[in-house]
Amino acid sequence: MKARTSCVGLQNLLQGLSFSAKYYSKHNHLQTICLCSKITPPKCHILDCSGSTCLHRTVPPGSILPWRFFSCKKETKILSKRKQNTSLITSELLYKNLLKSEQENWNVISARYKGMTKRIKEKLEELHNKYTFRSGSPRIRFGDNVYFEENGCIFLKKADDDEGSGNILFSTEDLGFSDAYIQRIRISPDQRYMAISLKSENSEEATCIIMKLGHFPVIEKVIPSVFSFEWATNDVLYYTSQKNLKCQNVFMTTFTNQKHTKLVYTEQDARFFVDIHCTKDRRFLTINSNSKTTSEVWLVDCRHPFKLPALVQARTKGVIYHIEHRNNELYILTTYGEPAEYKLMKAPVASTGVENWQLVYALEKKTKLVDLEMFSDHCIMFLKIAGHLYLNVISFVSRSVQSIKLPTWACEFELESQPEHTTSTCYFQLSSPVHPPKLFAYSFKENNLIEQAVQEVPIITNCHTTRLLAKSKDETLVPITVFHNMNSKELHRKPLLVHVYGAYGIDLNMSFKEEKLMLIEEGWILAYCHVRGGGELGLSWHQDGCQHNKLKGLHDLKACIALLHKLGFSQPKYTALAAASAGGVLAGALCNTDPELLRAVVLQAPFVDVLNTMMKTHLPLTTEEQEEWGNPLADEKCMKYIKSYCPYQNIKPQCYPSVFITAYENDQRIPLTGVLRYAQKLRKAALDHASKASEKGDWIPNIILDIQANGSHCDSSWEDSLNEVARHLAFLNKELEDVCHLQHHVKSCK
Repeated sequence: MKARTSCVGLQNLLQGLSFSAKYYSKHNHLQTICLCSKITPPKCHILDCSGSTCLHRTVPPGSILPWRFFSCKKETKILSKRKQNTSLITSELLYKNLLKSEQENWNVISARYKGMTKRIKEKLEELHNKYTFRSGSPRIRFGDNVYFEENGCIFLKKADDDEGSGNILFSTEDLGFSDAYIQRIRISPDQRYMAISLKSENSEEATCIIMKLGHFPVIEKVIPSVFSFEWATNDVLYYTSQKNLKCQNVFMTTFTNQKHTKLVYTEQDARFFVDIHCTKDRRFLTINSNSKTTSEVWLVDCRHPFKLPALVQARTKGVIYHIEHRNNELYILTTYGEPAEYKLMKAPVASTGVENWQLVYALEKKTKLVDLEMFSDHCIMFLKIAGHLYLNVISFVSRSVQSIKLPTWACEFELESQPEHTTSTCYFQLSSPVHPPKLFAYSFKENNLIEQAVQEVPIITNCHTTRLLAKSKDETLVPITVFHNMNSKELHRKPLLVHVYGAYGIDLNMSFKEEKLMLIEEGWILAYCHVRGGGELGLSWHQDGCQHNKLKGLHDLKACIALLHKLGFSQPKYTALAAASAGGVLAGALCNTDPELLRAVVLQAPFVDVLNTMMKTHLPLTTEEQEEWGNPLADEKCMKYIKSYCPYQNIKPQCYPSVFITAYENDQRIPLTGVLRYAQKLRKAALDHASKASEKGDWIPNIILDIQANGSHCDSSWEDSLNEVARHLAFLNKELEDVCHLQHHVKSCK
């Protein structure tokens, strides 16, 4: 299932309301995990320094549900306590035996990869030192002061002090939080308080530390299990609590003479996730409650933080909306109206109902809104059209729209932190899987795009980018982005690594990764298949690949790989597939339906047991995930449909590609039991086929499960991520060693 990241700006929201992603990217590296793409800088975690956005509710704020109600369906048999206990003991014993068996298997198999893993790791570290974008950690500017994080410490320095290192305000190590990293920082308007969220790699819940600043900063308060938080005033903080991957309560805590904490909002629908955002001009806090298809927003007036939140518009099924504010008007990014793609609308603060929403700007068909940023007189939209990035600048003064096509090599962007809504310049970074981030700026005064030369970043000149369209089973054209070395000859004999995700309306992660560049330098071809279920072509692209349309994503993936081979980009025996999390559904399904297209597969924390997982309502995300996968308990057709593509359900004796799976003991999103059962069943099917094969010397695939004791679905330490990526690449090179003449090989390839 997909991961949910803390929302920053609007980007995470727009990439699928459930989380997810993400990666997920600019926001604390919590996006959806992308296989062989988890390396993050060892010195500085990307801070969530901007706002966050999400939505929704019908029950008045302040209502409290003292306990959760459970009901039994008709004809559901309730096991006696003795039978329940016996069943639990048997299940737990089976789990332990499977876990022990796979760990023993890994201990034996891993030895064959150690030498190559070490060499790849050294190469990745070298590339990281060479290509890391050294612009420093994100800065939060307040007037003359700048706050930033490095090496687990938060510093304060003057904005005009280019040489000074700054004063330390907070240190994770000195205060006993050495195993945690800083995820988010929020400074109170008068800069007397600083709220920080700390998170460890083995847990998805963060701890919020409130520091009272001054000559000797001190810890004022510690709040456990916090997801998002924002300052309403100098001494009033709103925050959401997280439990079992869910956020449904909003609290207000004060730091006045009479300190107190109060529950101000409760979401009672398990499908909805709540977080808090502060508008760019700091006029409102928005309490956002979102499911994957529907949202609702309540406003907290920062001038009157103790008043009850006010509803913007009651939730309407299928309508998503997010709120910004400017000049006493709400600017509403919404799917309301036809077509059901994003539009920018506005309404007076005094009359926020949908009947008062006026259209400001509508996106064209098959356009992906990646992010939106509000300024005092402008609004900037980052768009993706046919794989290319565009910058649309809306002027509220001249009522004009300027569209700027960004460099063709760019695949991802990341906004710089800009708390000042009156700024005259918008800064952002552009990157691709093989291009390090480069800083750009758009000047509202000059009305033009400026390429910044802050740091010397090596320019990648020998990589060619190709954008293709594959015709799927129903004639739909599916985008593919391909990277390869311009000096490569005989591309049909080069190894190909295909990437896929296709869920939750989330785009494939195409930010810069050192390992992608290494593969290009070594002659690999990289292909990113933007199949339905993802969000690359807008909201309709996601809707066309979820629930009863999930098989369309599988058909898209098959068509993409077939086109690549047809055009001479590698061939099946040199082709590998990479997927993570919910991307494991399509990857696992393709292994069952068309194993002859692939030689090797690498799966990271894969969702491969869809049917059994969606039947278990006690799992924290099952109800929420029904909007993506359907509800097999309530709909027999849905159950049959999920069963038709579920990777675990469709394993059969045949010649499978080799598969390397990484799973995490602490993964709260992908039950390890399902991954264990999948690996064992897949291995048995492959061996059964091999034992019955008539020809001697038939190739037997390797089915490997690497279970990590550290890390979780969304986070791993720098060292663990580096080792994990190196193991993945070592596996791929071993499987394809007859065509991989890598420079770090000791022996010649066959």
